[in-house]
Amino acid sequence: MIRPGEEWGIPTAAAPDLDVPGDDADLARAAAAHPGALIRFRPGADSDLAGAVGLRAGAGPGGDIGVEVTLDLLDIAEHGPSVNMVVIGSPPDASGRFVRRFGANVRVDGKPVFHGPCTAIVIATGQFRRGLDLVPRGHPGDGRAEVQVYAVPGRERRQLRARLATGTHVPHPKITQRAGARIAVTTDRPVPLEIDGRVDGRADVVAIEVVPNAYRLLF
Repeated sequence: MIRPGEEWGIPTAAAPDLDVPGDDADLARAAAAHPGALIRFRPGADSDLAGAVGLRAGAGPGGDIGVEVTLDLLDIAEHGPSVNMVVIGSPPDASGRFVRRFGANVRVDGKPVFHGPCTAIVIATGQFRRGLDLVPRGHPGDGRAEVQVYAVPGRERRQLRARLATGTHVPHPKITQRAGARIAVTTDRPVPLEIDGRVDGRADVVAIEVVPNAYRLLF
């Protein structure tokens, strides 16, 4: 777990335990199956985690000495793991004026933080979604998840979407932001669930727990 002022990453000459090509979902499955493993990740162009940690698409460590960083995992009950981001509802970049809202209750570390209608709930260890700076506070190694609940009125959503690329959509009076290790969401009807960029059906109950120091990434 990274704390303010601490360096992130240590030099290592160790060989990786696993070599994982692909996207964030591929990395999540490998990390969950091999807790604590040292993983060489060869990200595809659509990996948002790679952008958050500064790993170039298709890159791998070079030379005899690499750097390993310890990263967190999101454990999503009955749905599997995530290394970057979970979106419940309509993703903020797809939220148009007439996107239908749903009722939601959100608790973080056992405390109620939101009750009412919204269009999206974002839970993230990472920062980016499809290259957009959706969660500027996101850090995949600080032992917590950032939570955003979008209750932005329809007439304001176009302006909000224009600000997602730079992360200037927050703070916003209609976007609730919290951080914690345990997140519980219930909705008044099943809504779309996206995990690390992949659609995972619909859900009306989502329980997420941060697994700190879940795996190590080799640069």
